[in-house]
Amino acid sequence: MPLSAFLLALGAAFVHALWNLLLARARDPEAAGAVALLTAVVVFAPVAAAWWELDSQAWPYIAASSVLELVYFALLGAAYRRAEVSVVYPLARGVAPVLVLVVGIVALDAETTAVQALGVCLVGLGVVLVRGLARPAGWTGVLFGLAIACSIAAYTLVDAEGIRYANAVTYLELVLIVPAIGYALGVAWFKGGAALRAEVAPATVAAGLGMWVAYGLVLAALARAEAAPVAAVRETSIVIATAGAALFLHERVGASRLAGAALVAAGVVLLGF
Repeated sequence: MPLSAFLLALGAAFVHALWNLLLARARDPEAAGAVALLTAVVVFAPVAAAWWELDSQAWPYIAASSVLELVYFALLGAAYRRAEVSVVYPLARGVAPVLVLVVGIVALDAETTAVQALGVCLVGLGVVLVRGLARPAGWTGVLFGLAIACSIAAYTLVDAEGIRYANAVTYLELVLIVPAIGYALGVAWFKGGAALRAEVAPATVAAGLGMWVAYGLVLAALARAEAAPVAAVRETSIVIATAGAALFLHERVGASRLAGAALVAAGVVLLGF
């Protein structure tokens, strides 16, 4: 793996963890998420237009993925308002690939390997440690993490097919338009427009830009290296976000939870092979 690809993938991991931490740190993570998503769509619309490439067969996948992304962002905002990032993030990012693998085996007759089976075991053990043994975390974060994992797995399966009919940048922009508008309208309906205006701040804008920058860094890394090692490096975001939750959000992240996050990341890496 070239050094440039490694650094780009590692940068993507840091940026992805960062924008999640920024949303969790906001006074109102749901309103902040809506503002960040709108920022991402508006700022990068010219980029998508410049790189435009779309086949009409992509539209059903774009429609399905848009709904799933809306569910994802709604769950993410609700989770960060009620639970700890160091519980939600590792579970959401770690369990999702396991679900994708299971669906592939059960519904798509995909083959699995001993290495992938080991990866599933590591993710399972990591989840137990993240949940906690001596002092278990509340079930709220666990349930939200699992629900978010389901939404990630669902849109991953849809996008794996849909991306064949469009440029990646064009596809992502179109997928995010409906969630951006729908989520903002939903927040405004339940909390009022003032809630959205209150979260228009540099940190929220940075989170929105981070959503796109993380994706762009992954694309740049994939242009220089194979998908498996790039995905492996990117999954370090699980450990980065968990450590960041302790440092910046002052969550009680003990050695057990940090070790669990590391095991989840290692398991996901094995699933990629």
